[in-house]
Amino acid sequence: MDCNKVGKLILSLRKEKNMTQKEIADVMNISDKTISKWERGLGCPDVSLLSDLSHILGVNIEKILLGDLDPNDADGGNMKRIKFYVCSNCGNVVSNTGQAEISCCGRKLEPLIAKPEDDKHKIRIDEIEEDYYITIPHEMSKSHYISFVAYVKYDRVLLVKLYPEQGAELRFPKMYGGKIYFYCSQHGLWVKGK
Repeated sequence: MDCNKVGKLILSLRKEKNMTQKEIADVMNISDKTISKWERGLGCPDVSLLSDLSHILGVNIEKILLGDLDPNDADGGNMKRIKFYVCSNCGNVVSNTGQAEISCCGRKLEPLIAKPEDDKHKIRIDEIEEDYYITIPHEMSKSHYISFVAYVKYDRVLLVKLYPEQGAELRFPKMYGGKIYFYCSQHGLWVKGK
């Protein structure tokens, strides 16, 4: 751990939060001289203080230890690069269109890799009125089910969360040119072929 880099990061984040050294020190029950020492690179935070410091500054502990936030390149959030994440502990579904570190339930999540639909994971799309009516002939038990279906177009994502013991059917408004993704709790992410 480079104390100079860590100190510069703490200083910039503290200023970003419009906090004084004393305010941070008071919240952490330490002296403001300790904060000053860190910011000048004369020492690094003790491991036991990193969790509180992370919470106060709104940054992952890992980033504090590296002393660098490494901002993303501005790409405008291109929908062609959409990624989905599912927490294996609670089932939370998250999506993003750029570079991000996603975590849930204390665990870092990896982006799911979509596979083209196969015979066991295939959806049927019918047009009804102004909607797409989607049915998925798939088991919907507590241990094996379709968790969500997402319709991704160049400027939006429509996501419907499904639950075990519910029918795997839903409707999306017609929007031409999008892709449909669906997630099986046991076999991962699938994408509807063109």
